[in-house]
Amino acid sequence: MSKIRVYQLAKELELSSKDMVQKLNDLGIEVTNHMSAITDEEYELIQSELMSDDVKIEKVEEVVVEKEVVEEEVVQPKGKQKKKKKKKEKKEKKSKGKKSIRQMVFEDTTEDVNEAGEILIDETIALNDFASKINKSPNELIMKLMGYGIMATINQEIDYDTCEILAAEYSLNIAKREEVDETEFIENLIHEEADRPEDLVKRAPVVTVMGHVDHGKTSLLDAIRNTEVTTGEAGGITQHIGASEVVINDEKIVFLDTPGHEAFTTLRARGAKVTDIAILVVAADDGVMPQTIEAIDHAKAAGVPIIVAVNKIDKVNANPERVKQELAERGLLIEEWGGDVVCCHVSALKGEGIDHLLEMVILVSEMLELKANPDKHGTGTIIEAQVEKGRGPVATIIVQEGTLTVGDPIVVGSTHGKIRAMFDYRGRKVKVAGPSTSVEITGLNDVAQAGDKFFAVDDEKTARLIAEKRITETREKTMGSNQHVTLEDLFKRIQDGEIKDLNIIVKADAHGSVEALKQSLIKLSNDEVRINVIHGNVGTITESDILLASASNAIIIGFNVRPNPAVVSLADKENVDLKTYRIIYEAINDVEQAMIGMLDPEYKEVVLGQAEVRLPFKVPNVGVIAGSYVTNGKITRQAEVRLVREGIVIHEGKISSLKRFKDDAKEVAQGYECGIGIENYNDLKEGDIIEAFIIEEIKRTK
Repeated sequence: MSKIRVYQLAKELELSSKDMVQKLNDLGIEVTNHMSAITDEEYELIQSELMSDDVKIEKVEEVVVEKEVVEEEVVQPKGKQKKKKKKKEKKEKKSKGKKSIRQMVFEDTTEDVNEAGEILIDETIALNDFASKINKSPNELIMKLMGYGIMATINQEIDYDTCEILAAEYSLNIAKREEVDETEFIENLIHEEADRPEDLVKRAPVVTVMGHVDHGKTSLLDAIRNTEVTTGEAGGITQHIGASEVVINDEKIVFLDTPGHEAFTTLRARGAKVTDIAILVVAADDGVMPQTIEAIDHAKAAGVPIIVAVNKIDKVNANPERVKQELAERGLLIEEWGGDVVCCHVSALKGEGIDHLLEMVILVSEMLELKANPDKHGTGTIIEAQVEKGRGPVATIIVQEGTLTVGDPIVVGSTHGKIRAMFDYRGRKVKVAGPSTSVEITGLNDVAQAGDKFFAVDDEKTARLIAEKRITETREKTMGSNQHVTLEDLFKRIQDGEIKDLNIIVKADAHGSVEALKQSLIKLSNDEVRINVIHGNVGTITESDILLASASNAIIIGFNVRPNPAVVSLADKENVDLKTYRIIYEAINDVEQAMIGMLDPEYKEVVLGQAEVRLPFKVPNVGVIAGSYVTNGKITRQAEVRLVREGIVIHEGKISSLKRFKDDAKEVAQGYECGIGIENYNDLKEGDIIEAFIIEEIKRTK
């Protein structure tokens, strides 16, 4: 017989793949995972040891969650009385023996008098409230304050010192109430709820599809959805809300509808760990391309397992073996070649191999042991959010822990609200959403941001308090902005114990330069800090690189490449340290000197502006002049320039002439045309970018 895989044997014995791996290892058969192969002799041993003795085969019973039964009955009601009864029973069960969060916060702090008989007063209090605490008329207190030259109204907030003055007038003793940070207490309480092992149940995996443009990511998602439609209910998908669900062999899989590694990293940059498995789509006729490499690096940086889907195998020039070879060169060794990466051959156009791909997703998720507790407050992540006419702010969410129900007050970042309605990915109304369920919700007071975490609370007042505090914190962070690691403060952070790993992204003009930089930088690792080159590729620095650096707290090093203004602007916004070099040893020395805290006073390059070459023309006895249009900043006569062609630095030099029409000019501002001559250089082409810069000395401070 042919070789049999562990997962096939597990299916035959009605065991989980994990249990099967354990059984085989107990029998002395060395297997590593569910994709390991078994020989004929080993299969016969298993038959004699396991299949002959039913007692040795332990079936794992699935945990049936009572909440799911309630959900089905609520979604498909048979009568109003039964619906209300079930809803009431569910709420009683959820709240039984459980205090509300606000009760837990204030159960010991809402008394107005302490043990010494002193009246407890907050840091600030409304005059009307203070009057009721000391049993006096508000008008009487206002008159007292006027005697001290303080003009106050009945609803005006007065501080504790003012309260002390008023209390002394009536020979009363007051004391300042010990401050309770309500929102911090609430958030800690919610996030630190320990899950008991018996409360955890299996949840569906959340999958993101990545790959190069035109390799079939969207087509694959469409094919997967069509598979679900033909195997499930009749009809098509009426509404896409950012995520879709597929059921195969009674197992659910959630697919994010926004394919691509940029969306994946944008969520991760906001601290959201949504994806459990990444499907890497590679075209069999095209092979590994630049965005494929980026997707691999993004998934590895996030620590997400990868399943390779070799698409377009139906094409005449398809070459899957070449794809596998190129993936191996990038560190993805598929299981056929002795690695641990699952690889599936599919054709999204013809629908071939889709079922096998989905089965592999289920198997990988089984090995990950994805579990969640449905019996607690719902928490999760925002996938998409927008404002819709007639509905207001709408958000697509994935519930990751607990259960969310219609009517739950929730907090989403710095927004809050009460869930008015929930819709599944087909546009049908639902009342309950458990773990690994994607729904669209309405009822928020503002548009949330993709990647924001949400959680349900007991009442709307609590939700509003937390949201207001977060708005204040966001404002403070904006003023003081998050600081990513830079070469300048690297040594200080190493000494403070903040940095143990230094992540670096390398971009260069040639593969040889990329590899040379990567190897040289990795060799700089020492006992205090380890250098990780999380991404290295050929080409100019892109916005995707900035997002990856922001999410991974990495430094970007560019060799012989230049970012465009939009990328530089994004780097400034994300506070990502972006360094460009023309000499490879300068890059290595800068990192090395930064690690030991010996950066010398440096010369900083300041980019003044950029001009696009519209029409180069020859001038007798002078050379080639670039008829240019200043697109950004300004071009000055004394500045140095570099010539950038398709993101690659071609030449650096000085300006020999700068003119407006026939007149010499000291500088030309943005939006004006000019003629630029570069000293001893004539290879100018239409579309080239001339970048003007100056070198400024920066005095370093200890």
